[in-house]
Amino acid sequence: MLDTNDNDPAFAAPTAELFLNGAHASAAYPDEFRATLSLDGYRRAAAVITSWPGYRPLPLAHLDALARTLGVAAVDYKDEGGRFGLGSFKALGGAYAVFRLLLGELERRTGRPVDAAALAAGKLREAVQDITVTCATDGNHGRSVAWGARTFGARAVIFIHAHVSECRAEAIRSFGAEVVRTAGNYDASVHEAAAMAARNSWFVVSDTSYPGYTEVPCNVMQGYSVMVAEAMAGLSSPPTHVFIQGGVGGLAAAVIAFLWESLGAAMPIITIVEPDKAACLFESARAGRVTAVTGPLDTIMAGMACGEPSLIAWPILAAGARAFMTIPDEAAAAAMRLLASGETGVTIVGGESGVAGLAGLLTAAARPDWRAALKLDASSRVLLFGSEGDTDPELYARLVGRSGDAVRAGVKP
Repeated sequence: MLDTNDNDPAFAAPTAELFLNGAHASAAYPDEFRATLSLDGYRRAAAVITSWPGYRPLPLAHLDALARTLGVAAVDYKDEGGRFGLGSFKALGGAYAVFRLLLGELERRTGRPVDAAALAAGKLREAVQDITVTCATDGNHGRSVAWGARTFGARAVIFIHAHVSECRAEAIRSFGAEVVRTAGNYDASVHEAAAMAARNSWFVVSDTSYPGYTEVPCNVMQGYSVMVAEAMAGLSSPPTHVFIQGGVGGLAAAVIAFLWESLGAAMPIITIVEPDKAACLFESARAGRVTAVTGPLDTIMAGMACGEPSLIAWPILAAGARAFMTIPDEAAAAAMRLLASGETGVTIVGGESGVAGLAGLLTAAARPDWRAALKLDASSRVLLFGSEGDTDPELYARLVGRSGDAVRAGVKP
């Protein structure tokens, strides 16, 4: 029987914090945000992404048993573990941004429109084979960029930092990319990738933005909105609450923008969840301005081991998120084991970063004052985005006690 009461150390850990965002705006989606993320941009991205071989809408799992345990009306979990065989939602963003970059570069070189369908089908490989794309990654974004480069015919060089597992590095190499490991944390690898790109005339395809670099990250985030549209299509009623992973903020911004523009003032209460060891968005919200956090950022939630918020994502988060939360690593590991157990009503393989929203929900539900602050009650319909599966199979097996394949096959512990 699932226990989420205050005696559960994983979900009532003292390192978890909740910050209610007093700057939250309840008006219509602001026009100035549409230059970054919009429903029109979603439609352009969807027209491309849904044309790729292997595209299919991914399932929305209804965690009915968990909803009953938590005393809410519904808990729905968007499982992105099967996305294009890459294991995470990142396949939507990085590859789409590679596509848009290559299309723009070919049009610049030729001075005329390029056949986008031919590029998407990999029929312009000779034209793009001398183009190199690069990025820094904790694993999943780099895999997507490498996959996109291979699909369309370009070269990829991917930078990883000291804490990225060799298992993740090998997964990136499997898509034909060169992998370069750097010293330091994720943010150091971002700066190294940018420096090497400038030196070698490569094209950076980053999922975070910084001064003078915004167009590509906009395309990355716009690709993510396909996932949000799929989730909404699978719901009988709009959600009242969303708990969503943090990181640099790109995923959260895509979720907020889509729901805000679609639903207006009826948008759900959105809580952004981060590791307590890498909480740049939480600290930015508390400070009222973009704030970087430093140190090793050593969390098992590798996809969120980020110290600097995305500059273009932050304004959307600052206005659209109702709350910011931090959780310890133990909460994510416990959520992984919970999904694998089937006690939620469905058995799911959720990776350590992908379950952060679920861990945030469980953490909030275990505390009556947090429930009240977030208006979690019997009428609440909660939407979660399981942004990755077992993208680090060795770590998954160590944390859950079984491999992802064993969980999928129904092998009991």
